[in-house]
Amino acid sequence: MEAATSAAVDGAAAGAFRSVVRRIHQAAESAGRGPHQIRLVAVSKTKPVSLVRQVYDAGHRCFGENYVQELIDKAPQLPEDIEWHFIGNLQSNKVKPLLGKISLIERLPSSYSLQIANRLDRMVESLGRKPLKVFVQVNTSGEESKNGVEPSECMELAKHVSERCLNLEFCGLMTIGMLDYSSTPENFKTLANCRSEVCKALGIEEEQCELSMGMSNDFEQAIEMGSTNVRVGSVIFGAREYAKK
Repeated sequence: MEAATSAAVDGAAAGAFRSVVRRIHQAAESAGRGPHQIRLVAVSKTKPVSLVRQVYDAGHRCFGENYVQELIDKAPQLPEDIEWHFIGNLQSNKVKPLLGKISLIERLPSSYSLQIANRLDRMVESLGRKPLKVFVQVNTSGEESKNGVEPSECMELAKHVSERCLNLEFCGLMTIGMLDYSSTPENFKTLANCRSEVCKALGIEEEQCELSMGMSNDFEQAIEMGSTNVRVGSVIFGAREYAKK
């Protein structure tokens, strides 16, 4: 029996979800923060609807997907009160199919972020939907394999979204830490420093700018360092199951 099917049968995903919630509460308390200050995004990419439904039935409402078509396929099969976060790389020609499904976009990635932001702004306006929440992705590790603007450029993009894109709502910064977890604290510190600069430039309190950092292997460390948004997938749903080419 395949892992996904087995998990659906024995309730492993729901149990794993509850365990992650407990760990988030413990990490928040250790850092002197309230658990309500942390949003858990359960990342369900490559996983069947049955597992998403299992975690939904356990009380969770916030899920993340990395692939446009997968989100478009899954969303109609699940309850309408799910808050979908798109956390993958977004190509401009994929914007329109997504906008009817999602609550938030986690990344304005790479060097063409201004163009993506402008296209998103126009599309949201044309559809007459409420403003779309967006995070600006920052490449805090300097790795060429990672998307995101340089830390020195995040202020410009955040100001552009906040001041010129009336149909977008800038809500924070996000990053992906290095796989060498001994280096992750520096990545997280860099994002926190970026937030301070962005908030000063925008004239807002730091509490108004979220930090999305921390995944399955480092979310507790991220919470300790100020994360308000953690993206946890494999710890809840099991290892990814990619189709063989």
